Amino acid sequence: MKSRKYLYGAMSLLSLLGFIGIFTEEKGFLGFFAFAVNLEYFFIKSDEMLEEYMNKSASRAFYCGMIMTAIITTIYFLFQNRAGHDALSIGFASGWAVSVIVYALSTAFYGFKEKWELSND
Repeated sequence: MKSRKYLYGAMSLLSLLGFIGIFTEEKGFLGFFAFAVNLEYFFIKSDEMLEEYMNKSASRAFYCGMIMTAIITTIYFLFQNRAGHDALSIGFASGWAVSVIVYALSTAFYGFKEKWELSND
């Protein structure tokens, strides 16, 4: 379980990509700073409940991302008349963005829910 805790915390390394947005004109990279919140996983105690809600969040994010990739790729290919590789690139980017958003919201929900239930004891 300890290795997974470090794996969850290592996702915070993605926030380093945010510096590209600071030092260049590519401001889209600034969104990667949102991954800095994953630093907390290095310092919290890992238990079965944490593992369970991280797994639920990851699977939910994966499925939502794959569905969004298929939908966006289809829309751009069929209705926007984009080339196949352009439509697929947009679909992958959209799917990845949706996965990150769903994962973040889901882990936040489960984390808040766990803290609220503990405070009610």
